Amino acid sequence: MHMPIHEDKRCPRCSNVFECKAGSIAQCDCSKIVLSLEERAFIEDKYKDCLCLNCLKDLKNKYVFFKEKYFG
Repeated sequence: MHMPIHEDKRCPRCSNVFECKAGSIAQCDCSKIVLSLEERAFIEDKYKDCLCLNCLKDLKNKYVFFKEKYFG
């Protein structure tokens, strides 16, 4: 049986090392956060590679603050 591919990655935002589980996305940390299309676009505009869960959460919060401040 084929094992899912997991790899250690360095977060391009904070430089922490985390395990990316792209071969088993349901187990990956990124599946533990729900991002709207706008939040995804906000993050993808700045980063092209995977981010750690802490940075995803932080950027989600920053987007909410930005949206409330400028569009709310």
